Amino acid sequence: MSSKPEEAKEEYNPIKTILISQPEPERSPYFDLAKKWNLQIDWRPFIHVEAVSEKEFRKNRIRPDEFSCIIFTSKNAIENFFRLCEDMRVKMSQSTKYFCLTKAIADYLQKFIIYRKRKVFVGLRKIEDLSTALQKHKASETFLLPCSNLGAQDVVSYLEENEFNFKSVMMYRTVSSDLSDLSDVTYDVLVFFSPLGITSLYENFPDFKQNNTRMAIYGKTTSKAVIDRGLEVNIMAPSPETPSMTMALEKYLKLSNK
Repeated sequence: MSSKPEEAKEEYNPIKTILISQPEPERSPYFDLAKKWNLQIDWRPFIHVEAVSEKEFRKNRIRPDEFSCIIFTSKNAIENFFRLCEDMRVKMSQSTKYFCLTKAIADYLQKFIIYRKRKVFVGLRKIEDLSTALQKHKASETFLLPCSNLGAQDVVSYLEENEFNFKSVMMYRTVSSDLSDLSDVTYDVLVFFSPLGITSLYENFPDFKQNNTRMAIYGKTTSKAVIDRGLEVNIMAPSPETPSMTMALEKYLKLSNK
């Protein structure tokens, strides 16, 4: 990226079309943004989750019910854990303990278990938030960490450093979606929320050139992935002034579409 301020370099060409690299939600502030600025906003997930089959999982030579504690890092981990349990006809013990990295994950767990009969521990965001509960059960329990092909390195590092008896096992994959139908389609703005979206962009379009397309990027790791590809970040969130992507887009639109 240029070291010059964005305002000094940017020409602020008008924006009419935006592609958001996520599934379309039922409700979103983006809909209000589209109406206010007369925009065409399209939604397309650049990545998706693929299940690991029961046959493939069995190659690990483990069963979920061999473990007394399960650590969940995402909703996808929950879905695929209980899917495999069902496929393998495994019934988890009433005494199984579940450790969830966030409240949202713990709330989602209620779709799969009877909450009052289980022991559920909830963190704020990081594995360290669960340290007290984890350490309490360290000596007598075995832990299973369901994850994707991308792993859960922060959690694995914590468990290894603290010498937990655990097993990390892949239950699903996060892979690039097929975007070949977009090969002849251009947008004024592409919106990305993860480095995986950038990876998918180049797996689908190896010769992608930014040209006049504005890149709207959420998060430092995503920004790094963009810059590493030699692209320019035009719209960035979060920031103290624009904590959400919709706010960052609106700030830009006030200059580009005035």
